[in-house]
Amino acid sequence: MAAQTTPTTQDHLDIYDVKDNLVLLKNGAVCAVLQTTAVNFDLLSEIEQDAIIAAFSMLLNSITFPIQVVIRSRRLDITKYIEKVYRVETRLSDPLLKFQAQAYRKFVQEVIKKNDVLDKRFYVVIPTSVAELSQPGSGPFDWVMKLTGQHNKRASFNVDKVLNDGRIELAPKIDHVIKEFNRLGIKTKQLTTQDLVELYFDIYNPTTIHGQRIRTGIDDYTTAIVNPAIIEE
Repeated sequence: MAAQTTPTTQDHLDIYDVKDNLVLLKNGAVCAVLQTTAVNFDLLSEIEQDAIIAAFSMLLNSITFPIQVVIRSRRLDITKYIEKVYRVETRLSDPLLKFQAQAYRKFVQEVIKKNDVLDKRFYVVIPTSVAELSQPGSGPFDWVMKLTGQHNKRASFNVDKVLNDGRIELAPKIDHVIKEFNRLGIKTKQLTTQDLVELYFDIYNPTTIHGQRIRTGIDDYTTAIVNPAIIEE
């Protein structure tokens, strides 16, 4: 009997490719991912809060296309920071400075033991109109959390053409969202290809050390990371 090929890990992902600062999905949709800063609403005065609410209302009323807002929270690993403080502490010769550095290090370690220090990241995903034909809530982050029936579906489209059309369609949408967020005092940047690869690597590998960066180049990810296994029968 002919050998059967077990699907690779990539066959179970809905991301077809990450290229030209865009995410290409297997359903033909193209998405841009923007990372934003945040505003501490509680620290604003009442007048400033009213201004923020009005600007946010204008933002919502001005958007005529779907977007996906994603907030990622993860516990910070400050092991390397503690090690750095300790190295500085050991190099200090002044007894008073050495004592203060030691006290600071112990204080930080104690705070981390009693409280979870979270790192929050904010993203806005802007898809092309093709994504509207997919099931509600579809987006490049949704597939991290749930499984759909589309995973083994192979892309049957011209990648370069889809990306080019997606780039043209998304450009004015991206500009519009960035301008509207500027009204709120929120800085926005579009993630590059390298940023996107690192982000999805982090999403699919939640146990990796926080802050770990992918050292290899983007070209190393154009082939399957996990090769299919051959099952002989």
